Amino acid sequence: MSSTIVSVNSQANPLPSPKRAAAPAALAYEQERTSSSGIWVGVFAITMSFAAFTSALFVREGTTDWGHLTLPSVLYFNTLVLLVSSITLECARQALEGGKSGTLETAQKGSAWIMITLLLGLGFCAGQFRAWLELRAEGIYLATNPNSSFFYLLTFLHAMHVFVGILVMVYLAGRLIASHTTSSRSLFSNTAIYWHFMTGLWLYLLLLCRMKL
Repeated sequence: MSSTIVSVNSQANPLPSPKRAAAPAALAYEQERTSSSGIWVGVFAITMSFAAFTSALFVREGTTDWGHLTLPSVLYFNTLVLLVSSITLECARQALEGGKSGTLETAQKGSAWIMITLLLGLGFCAGQFRAWLELRAEGIYLATNPNSSFFYLLTFLHAMHVFVGILVMVYLAGRLIASHTTSSRSLFSNTAIYWHFMTGLWLYLLLLCRMKL
């Protein structure tokens, strides 16, 4: 009788198998891999959309009504601001990866660098708005000529994508301040990839505008 009870108890409370113990880790890995794949799909989609605009620009450039646009000088300052923001975001990554996860000190360092990055991002967007105002002061609007239309379109779309990155960093900073940890390591890594891509994309757009507009 006692052997039967022991047998029943052992069946009711089985020891956790290695497969069951590894299940949460495998699920977390799968989620991170899916998240990483998603950001690269997004980067590819953005790249293709701007490539399409570039192709349209080259086609439109061959028409007789194409003029030349003097770029506002504030764009070069904006470029420097965005480059510095990529550096500060890497400083945030090093602070979070180099310190003890979940500690107040690590969270404060990481959130401080993230806040600096998003402030620089806001400064970049404000600088782009300043560039649009300078063109408007010169009487150059969206529909003034084809090259001004491309300038407003390309810079506005890029600024909107930068603002999306700013919103994500606001969320990351909030998570760090509230719970001393980001929601996941993959989210921060994907945000960094996206932000550095925005910096590289702007360098390309500035060169394109300088050469073709």
